[in-house]
Order: sequence, then structure tokens, then C-alpha cells
Amino acid sequence: MAGTKPPKCPVCGNPGTGKWTPFCSAGCKDRDLLQWLGEGYKIPGPAVSPDQIADHFATHSGRDDDD
Repeated sequence: MAGTKPPKCPVCGNPGTGKWTPFCSAGCKDRDLLQWLGEGYKIPGPAVSPDQIADHFATHSGRDDDD
């Protein structure tokens, strides 16, 4: 579409580029990934222990059996 501005990079605010959309560069894309991996970003909610995660996967196959 002519006249539309590219989305802003969520890391630095510069215009995003086609190759790295929505980021402006590989560097910003990598910084965003490192934030997720380093627990810099968190999804709100109660903390879940590793035991609770293991119990969940031990009792749920991940598929709906109601079919």
C-alpha cells in the first residue's frame, strides 16, 4: 500500500524493514530473542514450578481425546 508507514521496531523504535519485520535489523531481532531467553520478558500470571510442569506433561498427551 502506498503511503503507509512501516511498523516501528519494538526494540528501538526505528522503522522496521521487510527482511527483519517487525524489527529494523538482525541486531534488534537478536536482542529481543535474548530478552525472552534471559527472562527479561515475562507473561503475567502465577509462577509454575518445574514439578507442576512435569506433572502436567505426565498426565496430558497434548492432544484432545474428545474427537
